[in-house]
Amino acid sequence: MKEEIQAYHQNQSAGDLEICDLLATVIDAELPEAESKIWHAHPVWFLNGNPIVGYSKLKSGVRLMFWSGADFGEEKLKAGTGKFKDASITYTSVLQVEVNEVQRWLKKAREIQWDYKNLVKRKGQLERLP
Repeated sequence: MKEEIQAYHQNQSAGDLEICDLLATVIDAELPEAESKIWHAHPVWFLNGNPIVGYSKLKSGVRLMFWSGADFGEEKLKAGTGKFKDASITYTSVLQVEVNEVQRWLKKAREIQWDYKNLVKRKGQLERLP
């Protein structure tokens, strides 16, 4: 795990630290080719420069977000505002994280991608990547 992501984890409460550590471990194992970094103050993983998955601490818990998750067809992932294709789940305990689900979602994240990398260039219009 990158130092900057470890530093993000160290700023979390003990319970949230457990969630973050588990999520990072699962994401790194499923997406070994992904680049990870702190982006907009949160850990995010990218494939070919396109954001795929990340998590952030909210008042309600640790939110795991998939940039293209609205198209995964997964009931537990709640779609965002509708303007983009994101979907997320919020965890308040490490016991809520079902690793097999996260692994399945990460496989879908690799296969189903919207082009966020070029969003500004396309003036806010999203296009699905082939």
